[in-house]
Amino acid sequence: MWILYQIAVSLFSLAAAPFLLLSRGKHYQRSLKPRLGLYPATTPSGQGSSLWIHAVSVGEVGVAAALRGEWPELAMGDRLVVTTVTPTGQALAQTSFPLADRTYLPFELGFAIRRFFARYKPRALVLAEGDLWPLILRQCRKRGMPVIVINGRVSDRSFHRMVRLRRFLGPVLSPVDHFAVQGKTDRDRLRALGVEPNRITVTGNLKFESTEPAKLGDLEGELLQVAGGRPILVAGSTMRGEEELVLDAIADVSSEVDALLILAPRHPERWDSIGDLVERRGLRLLRRSEIARPRATEAAKSPQVVLLDSMGELASVYRLATSAFIGGTLVATGGHNPLEAARFGVPVVVGPSMENFREIAATFDEARAWLRVEDAAGLANGWRRVLSDPTTGSNVGQRGLELLARHRGATVRTSEILLRYLRPRPENTG
Repeated sequence: MWILYQIAVSLFSLAAAPFLLLSRGKHYQRSLKPRLGLYPATTPSGQGSSLWIHAVSVGEVGVAAALRGEWPELAMGDRLVVTTVTPTGQALAQTSFPLADRTYLPFELGFAIRRFFARYKPRALVLAEGDLWPLILRQCRKRGMPVIVINGRVSDRSFHRMVRLRRFLGPVLSPVDHFAVQGKTDRDRLRALGVEPNRITVTGNLKFESTEPAKLGDLEGELLQVAGGRPILVAGSTMRGEEELVLDAIADVSSEVDALLILAPRHPERWDSIGDLVERRGLRLLRRSEIARPRATEAAKSPQVVLLDSMGELASVYRLATSAFIGGTLVATGGHNPLEAARFGVPVVVGPSMENFREIAATFDEARAWLRVEDAAGLANGWRRVLSDPTTGSNVGQRGLELLARHRGATVRTSEILLRYLRPRPENTG
């Protein structure tokens, strides 16, 4: 069965490679070698075991970073190795875990996985939110490694797909020693998929306790200078088809209030096309990558839109926002994390699609800690409310801060679970 699985993965990878390189070539140029298990000679090797933390992208790295103060104790003297899948996640891991070894998750190919294990010698694997790969988990089980999922969640889309494939889920669910999950819905869904209750604990959502991002002194000062006293509206983690709606909204708002839009698309490979879109709309554009260069053109001196074509800076830029729109919510992609903006008391605006953060969304709805909108016109109206009535914005932002304060405690509960599995077993002296 495993031989057939690897053959299928290999054939699929070969078939998909041309399309992936065309659509996301820059991503794979950076990550291809480590994902194939090809490491530079300077990569640490043969230096004892490591505690392996895997975090797919920015959100998951933030989850792992919420336990930043706990990792030295949990590592029990071993070094940390942090893997990601995306370049944006890797960039954040560089700053969040500066003393750890950082690399990309190997492809689901036997030779790449064996090279990773030989290089880093992990003794345990901690998965932020999930990302379960059968072959990797099989290698963990063969080595007797504990595997723990932290901040686990089972989205609507994943659950419906997994229910249909339930009889085949053993290789991805049984190797996990414990699932520390965000909420009761995640617990109930795992039980429905056949996971024993004693392997699941509801610990709460670590994203409520993520560490505050460091200030980007030079960049923040430059953005404030570019804004020139204008209110700053941030549209973060926008998805394909959503930038057009955001630009419609800012054009509507700008007919009454001169505001600066900072636009941060979710995927780096789309930066250039979004920049072209802004310019085709006739809006004055300044790219973040050009912000420190001499601003010779009128557009660059007083832009209407700053394109955040950089990685790992959005969480800090939210600090400057008069209001923030959370991307992935006006198009049906399931939404993104609103807590990064809410932690600064920023009034948050979101669209209807928040399926990937259902429980967080429910708490925000109940606390009236954000503004819900349906379309571009609604986004414009939400921003207009905040800009015309600062008290409204302040009240929404304050309710967001209070909500975050009420949902603390996940760090302690998660650490207790991890200590149970990562603490060295006592020697058998009998």
